[in-house]
Amino acid sequence: MSYEVLARKYRPTNFDEVVGQDHIIQALSNSILQDRMHQAFIFSGTRGVGKTTLGRILAKCLNCLSSDCPVPTPCNTCSNCEEVKLGRSLDFYEQDAASQRGIDAMKDLLQTVPQSPSNGRFKVYLLDEAHMLTTESFNALLKNLEEPPKHVVFILATTNPEKLPKTVQSRCLQLNLKTVGGTVLINHLKMILESENINFDHESLELIADAASGSVRDALTLLDQAIAHGSGSLEAESVKKLLGTIDNSHLISMLNSIIDGNGQSAFDDLAKIEELSPEYEIILKSIISILHKTALEKVLHNSNDENIKSLSIKVDEEFCQLLYEIAVNAYSKFNVHPNPKEALEICILRMLAFNPLHKLDDQSKNSNTEKKNLKTEQVAITPLEESSDKIESKSKSEIIKKDKESIKNEDDVKFTNFFIESNDQWIQFFNSLELSPFARNYFGYLQFESFNDFSLVLTTTNEDNKIPENVYKEFKSTCEGYFKKTISIEIKHGNASQSPIEQKEKQETERQLRAEKAVLSDPTIQKFLDKHDGNIKDGSIKPIN
Repeated sequence: MSYEVLARKYRPTNFDEVVGQDHIIQALSNSILQDRMHQAFIFSGTRGVGKTTLGRILAKCLNCLSSDCPVPTPCNTCSNCEEVKLGRSLDFYEQDAASQRGIDAMKDLLQTVPQSPSNGRFKVYLLDEAHMLTTESFNALLKNLEEPPKHVVFILATTNPEKLPKTVQSRCLQLNLKTVGGTVLINHLKMILESENINFDHESLELIADAASGSVRDALTLLDQAIAHGSGSLEAESVKKLLGTIDNSHLISMLNSIIDGNGQSAFDDLAKIEELSPEYEIILKSIISILHKTALEKVLHNSNDENIKSLSIKVDEEFCQLLYEIAVNAYSKFNVHPNPKEALEICILRMLAFNPLHKLDDQSKNSNTEKKNLKTEQVAITPLEESSDKIESKSKSEIIKKDKESIKNEDDVKFTNFFIESNDQWIQFFNSLELSPFARNYFGYLQFESFNDFSLVLTTTNEDNKIPENVYKEFKSTCEGYFKKTISIEIKHGNASQSPIEQKEKQETERQLRAEKAVLSDPTIQKFLDKHDGNIKDGSIKPIN
């Protein structure tokens, strides 16, 4: 077989070909150009980001024969470069510290350190997975790291730098390799596919890049698999089957049902997803990814996915964050749960349990069972305090007479005529409602304008005050449950300086000022402070509830 896997075929041969590590390349190149080469490095980072590759390129740069001194760009044609590439250089030692981790292997390696380079300027020692070395091996290495010969450069490559002894870390220059961003990785895959004359679509590249989680090697390995699975081409549907990825449309539908508080619909959507036979862990991971994109869209407006955009409009920022936390918490405990399906179902149930709309729906169902015994009651909404805007005629603010007869069925319900005629009445009405913190935060900053024919008009000072759909639905459902009548809600831009929350804050401020004035003007307290040369700490005075 002459086929060479993509991860090896497109392995970088110089710094310019390395993907996503510009900060490392700049540091190494400048060190070579300025003749300030450190003698011991730690290359740290996740798998497949280029630690070993950078070590090999650095070895070629230091010993390349194209110049009389080290170069930032090796020629890749001289004998020294070729020998490093083929793994038979006498001046480049690459050891797998995971399999050769003992003291004997380390002693054999260190015996060559005092010897001068055979063909190059430097002897380069690359210890891959260096964190796997034993304590004895680290102790043997330590002296060489502290006072190495001038012709020696050590490179310790590791995915877990925190496991290296502090004494080793302090003697090395640590360079942290980053995971490769999605856009950079996609462009790299695109370049390779174009070079290989393979047909592809952009969605398939996005799927592979997401699955690789920032690892170039993993991305190329998945790309090889996807090409084989797709018979020489890349199509999104084929890649989804290979990766076990779920169509986002099903997940979006399920999240919409959760936001709407519709538990039955959410589990119907889950049943459709289960027909595709994916792993439950992948389902949960995909939900987390969608919620993450939705949260970003609400703040940055950076998504090109129409489903994500519509979801971000529908859900408020706080509830989106809550759903994300629930999903992440469930994922963190997923591996220890005895039944993956149950773990996912419990996660969905928790999302529904914390959704105010779901609670409203439950309350509505419960109230329907009690309507046979329902009686209309006289309810009056009056201002919180007596004010100058008193209603001229009591007949307007008075409520319908009590209906003492029992209502036998839903059609017999006689709705009470409610009147909200002032902002004081609106504040009292708002404070009486059982709302979630999300809805209270949005509608609490609105001021009353009018309420006619069950059409409630409110004003807001903020021109960009867009109320998410789930919050709007909660408030509307709560009001309709209060009035036993369908109502409409309109929000206009205007002056909202007397909103319920601002009014409450004003009252709290006034109470605080009265409390401070009462304490500071109390003769007994003043006498005590004067006697003991004391003072009252700022913020320590609190009003009595």
